[in-house]
Amino acid sequence: MTYSKIYLKPGKEESLQRFHPWVFSGAIQRFEKQPEEGDIVEVADNKGNFIALGHYQIGSIAVRILSFEPTTIDLDFFKNRLMTAYELRKSIGLTDGDYNNTFRLVHGEGDNLPGLIIDIYDQTAVMQAHSPGMHYARHILADAIIQVLGNHIKNVYYKSETTLPYKAQLDPENEYLIGGEAGNIAIEYGLKFHVDWLKGQKTGFFVDQRENRALLERYSKGRFVLNMFCYTGGFSFYAMRGGAKLVHSVDSSAKAIDLTCKNVELNFPGDTRHKAFAEDAFKFLDQMGDQYDLIILDPPAFAKHRKVLHNALQGYRKLNAKAFEKIKPGGIIFTFSCSQVVSKENFRLAVFSAAAQSGRRVRIIHQLTQPADHPVNIYHPEGEYLKGLVLYVE
Repeated sequence: MTYSKIYLKPGKEESLQRFHPWVFSGAIQRFEKQPEEGDIVEVADNKGNFIALGHYQIGSIAVRILSFEPTTIDLDFFKNRLMTAYELRKSIGLTDGDYNNTFRLVHGEGDNLPGLIIDIYDQTAVMQAHSPGMHYARHILADAIIQVLGNHIKNVYYKSETTLPYKAQLDPENEYLIGGEAGNIAIEYGLKFHVDWLKGQKTGFFVDQRENRALLERYSKGRFVLNMFCYTGGFSFYAMRGGAKLVHSVDSSAKAIDLTCKNVELNFPGDTRHKAFAEDAFKFLDQMGDQYDLIILDPPAFAKHRKVLHNALQGYRKLNAKAFEKIKPGGIIFTFSCSQVVSKENFRLAVFSAAAQSGRRVRIIHQLTQPADHPVNIYHPEGEYLKGLVLYVE
């Protein structure tokens, strides 16, 4: 199949020759003909030689690369990409339905499908598009999901109202592309939880903290645990299974607190060790005592754009300083940033500044990142967004 060509300025093909999957608007010399948002285009050097195929969109990132080889972008193409992604998850043991039926099937550039996220919750696949091209391909992708995963998937829910660029004026609607609403109880490492993919944040659950929650379980025995920004309570019920004496969950959203309590009750019915608080995080930290010896700080992204990076780093410093100030001697802090624009070095510097301000002796005992079903394309280091530290505080 023939696609419209985009010609690059001389020398601007070098990053693509190193397989970086983005073409920036400033690298484009001219268009063969002006493409529409979401069109598949051929990217060529200034002499017209083929480099790659990708989705075009208006904005700083003008093309997201789908293939560095000439091919046809159709149902078979997406099936092959999804099968490769599924085989990776299968090889690392995430597709065992009895013990774990929750995982990320597609992680954008990490699975060579930039602009696309697919999370699996038992029999439901929740799809998010972050580019117009993936939005227009949503029905083909839904068919590909069913063909690759077969009877495992009964429903495909499309949830992109808040993730697509507003300038594209696509007016997407969240909807079931296949199937309809089904039971929303999923399993992660033997623990059950409700998933609200209709109204919840992201695709309904933060799948990316699975391995970090499992690590926290190992540190929880006999401890008094505080789970800040708890959302649906993932860290809380792992801590309870790990033998925590007390677990307090805090989130500013009353809906999140309600879901946390439902998830705790689902796994530990009638257990009085857990209490939940719908309060502002900083206010709660200001007013709390010093009873906790294990604190989780997993805030939403403080910075989604570089323009607010400085303020975000101040937010991380302030948040961690409060935890250092209040935690018991011999306590452990799990602290995270999910902001892609915050580098590991910047995050560590913010936490270091907080530790220095507190005057406490602090040691790093683990450096954390996203799990294997959120792979980072080695040619696209920007895909490494989640960073965390486990700290021992004397």
